[in-house]
Amino acid sequence: MYFTDRGIEELERRRGEEEVTLAWLAEQLRVFTDLNPDFEVPVERLATWLARLDDEDED
Repeated sequence: MYFTDRGIEELERRRGEEEVTLAWLAEQLRVFTDLNPDFEVPVERLATWLARLDDEDED
């Protein structure tokens, strides 16, 4: 188990029944990055990965 799994599991346990918009998620990522600028690159990578999930593989 990766350390991040604990956070993901907590998120699912606490908020798993909620429905949110991607606009809401984007705003929360902006707030998080403003408060934690050291995480700018990982947040950008996660956002880009989420944005491109439906893109066809470009292998």
